[in-house]
Amino acid sequence: MDIHDLKIFLTIAQEGSVSKASKILYMTPQGTSKVLKNLETEMGCQLFIRDKSGMQLTESGERFREYALKDVDDYYQVKKDILHIEQRQKKVVDLLSAYGILRLLTPDCLVAFREKYPDIEFHYREYPDLPVEQLFAGNEGNVAFSIGDFDEHLYQVVPLETFPIRLLVNEKHPLAQKESVTIEDLQGEPMFIESSQFHIYHLIVEKCEKAGFEPDIIFQTSGFSLCHKMVKENKGISVAVDFIYDDMREDGMKLIPFSDGRYEWKACMITRRDEEENEGVQCFRKHVQEWLQKIRSGEITR
Repeated sequence: MDIHDLKIFLTIAQEGSVSKASKILYMTPQGTSKVLKNLETEMGCQLFIRDKSGMQLTESGERFREYALKDVDDYYQVKKDILHIEQRQKKVVDLLSAYGILRLLTPDCLVAFREKYPDIEFHYREYPDLPVEQLFAGNEGNVAFSIGDFDEHLYQVVPLETFPIRLLVNEKHPLAQKESVTIEDLQGEPMFIESSQFHIYHLIVEKCEKAGFEPDIIFQTSGFSLCHKMVKENKGISVAVDFIYDDMREDGMKLIPFSDGRYEWKACMITRRDEEENEGVQCFRKHVQEWLQKIRSGEITR
């Protein structure tokens, strides 16, 4: 048996059906059944019994499933460990980034890094905030950009920039007359906001729940652009941060600060403390910090 065979067995166990498992695995039912039969022959036991509700694991099948899960997990962990060793030796930068941070740094930051260090292999993947953290915690990538506070016992954390989260409204909206707002001002207001895959969503929802109400979220999206569009059309309210608002600035909208606590969009660069850094990651960190300094000094325009 090999890892591929174990994955087939685990998919059958999960789905309780050869035909369903075959669709997920992009295999024919005949091919899936053949793998299962070979496993049962090799193990000298019946792994499944069939009843009206589908395929159920036998006692031996349950024990084999425990083995298969551990073996598959160990296999992929070893692959990740070896990948990190190879990346360190070859000076690879494998960056996972939350949406929005490249807008903060500007795409030219990554272009300039590649031009400055042509010998460093560079990879870039972009996701919402929470998937970035989940993937990085699962040993994907060797450097990450994300939003929020991070455990400094696990990660070396380099703060990039922190921006206040503000309420975004159309200038014709009644709230536009206020110089500041509190979370209670959001009650009953139709809201467009980034989805639950983003920290900003959870911050606003938790603030509302502590104030004793649920926000009227009528649409969740994967970025700020749609939120701005809906606010421009005065179809609801949203939240945004200054640099994105400035980048997408259009007449007829207003950003209003919250006056009842911390509402922050905190961008950080993180690496793992238990992983030896390669020269490429060290060069990348220095490059990003210098690039941000040039933005702050006005040498580079965001």
